[in-house]
Amino acid sequence: MKQVFRKIRDIGRAQMQVRALQELASASTRRIVVGSSGTRLAGWVSTDRETLDLLEPETWARYFSPGSIDAILAEHVWEHLTPEAALVAAKTCHRFLKTGGYLRIGIPDGKHPDPSYIESVRPGGTGPGADDHKVLYTHASARALFETAGFSVNLYEFFDDQGQFQFTEWDPAGGMIHRSKRFDERNTAKPLSYTSIVLDALKP
Repeated sequence: MKQVFRKIRDIGRAQMQVRALQELASASTRRIVVGSSGTRLAGWVSTDRETLDLLEPETWARYFSPGSIDAILAEHVWEHLTPEAALVAAKTCHRFLKTGGYLRIGIPDGKHPDPSYIESVRPGGTGPGADDHKVLYTHASARALFETAGFSVNLYEFFDDQGQFQFTEWDPAGGMIHRSKRFDERNTAKPLSYTSIVLDALKP
């Protein structure tokens, strides 16, 4: 019975996302969340793979012309893709973003110095969803991925090669990453206990 209700819920959510995308297609500003899992942000249209598939650009072409999206937000999505699929996904975003548009992502940080964090987020790790993780990125590998796809990269949060946390102020109105230094509630009791690599991939 739970599976039936879940299926009905997912169908209803997909239908709402399609309607929102149809309305967004004629809007002056277009900002979308991919892999949202139901997350909603004011001023953004939330989508999941059933409506916009990062690996199938033709699903994007149903609603958008290339070079027509202002911003794309993806929190803890890219680690679920193989390296090959991750590059395809990055190129899909690059294709549909406007010149000057950006993709903001948050992904688990492979340079985090806490072994319990690494155990939680590594592929096959113990944390929620980690059984489906394919890649554990570092700041260098994340930068290389998106530069290969044609982006320039601004890194905002990451642990460097010496295990020091690097932070540059970023505006959550431009895309909220909840699992970050400022916004993850776990960091209240223990600062930096849960952080992500946070970056903007800019389309020149």
